[in-house]
Amino acid sequence: MRSDILVIIFSMAIVTFATRFGCVALFRQTKMPVWLERWLRHIPTAILTALIIPALILPKGQVDITLHNHYLLAGILTAIVAYKSRNIVSTIVLGMGTMIILRLID
Repeated sequence: MRSDILVIIFSMAIVTFATRFGCVALFRQTKMPVWLERWLRHIPTAILTALIIPALILPKGQVDITLHNHYLLAGILTAIVAYKSRNIVSTIVLGMGTMIILRLID
């Protein structure tokens, strides 16, 4: 293996360890502030939104908010079911079923 790749991997490992260990070391003696804990709870939602929305709205690299966008239709229906039912299995089954049906129809 090339030495520059090993240096990159090792550097990434050090940076990853430092960022994770930094919080542990910083809050070892004191408890995490309430405002920071409240703010950190929103990180997973923000990351998932940033990943999902472009996939729904830009399926072919261009904005498509028409009825021919199967990803958007299935995403909207799945979001409604997820909000109403709070059941992950029914949400996944409905989302996948919607995509399959929309692909078969088109």
